Amino acid sequence: MSEINHDCTCHGNPLIPQVAKIIKITEETPDVKTFRIQTMDGKMPFDPKPGQLGMISAVGIGEGMFSITAKGEDWIESSIKKVGVLTEALHEMTTGQEIGIRGPYGNHFPYEALKGKDLIFIGGGIGLAPVRSLIRYCLEHRSDYGHIDIVYGSRSPEDLVFKEDLFENWPKEPDTRVEVTVDRGDADWNGNVGFVPAYVEELAFTPENKKVILCGPPIMIKFTSEALLRMGFAKEDVITTLEMRMKCGVGKCGRCNLGGKLICLDGPVFNLAELDELPDEK
Repeated sequence: MSEINHDCTCHGNPLIPQVAKIIKITEETPDVKTFRIQTMDGKMPFDPKPGQLGMISAVGIGEGMFSITAKGEDWIESSIKKVGVLTEALHEMTTGQEIGIRGPYGNHFPYEALKGKDLIFIGGGIGLAPVRSLIRYCLEHRSDYGHIDIVYGSRSPEDLVFKEDLFENWPKEPDTRVEVTVDRGDADWNGNVGFVPAYVEELAFTPENKKVILCGPPIMIKFTSEALLRMGFAKEDVITTLEMRMKCGVGKCGRCNLGGKLICLDGPVFNLAELDELPDEK
């Protein structure tokens, strides 16, 4: 395996990662881990806005684009689902190991435009990861926002990510409600059982003075969006992200091209009205 060059000073090149280290690993589910990352001299690698992403690399394996789920004074976190060679290599890493990281990339959730609004956060599976960054921001600036609803669903109780946030931290916040559902329960599950789109309709949200931030698997986004439109929400008031399409992050490879847009430069955050202007994916 190649060695990381600690003497590299080419920070002006956006395609060259900086060396960083893993300072904490949290096992969220059997196939999702959250990695807390810090530079070698104990600083935040970069300062992301809610919804932005970073390119994380394992030396000799490759690199991939991942959402930044949280940040602290001297660290950032990314929650990564094990789905292939790179993510399997990352999941095998331990605290103290070195990785490469570059960013931030993409636009961000419009947290300024959301001020004064009631907010509905809807996440499915690992799709709660990018939404979590905005939830944290809004709770840290609680007086700027109205009532907050957080609706989250996963396949099973075992697959729920950020359990401490869902069941301990967020429900304690003022004027904040958390609703969790699973596709199928188990003997210990006492919560709701059902798919996210149907659960959203069951909760009977009204559209007045509300904005929706929605992220999850494509099929979940499709049916949840349709449910929200039936409930009277305008397309401009439903915000989602196409981060799974991002590749190089700087508009050079063209692999995230969609019509006249480059998702890494113009997105990945769009509202449904903006998505309507883009061509259907083939």
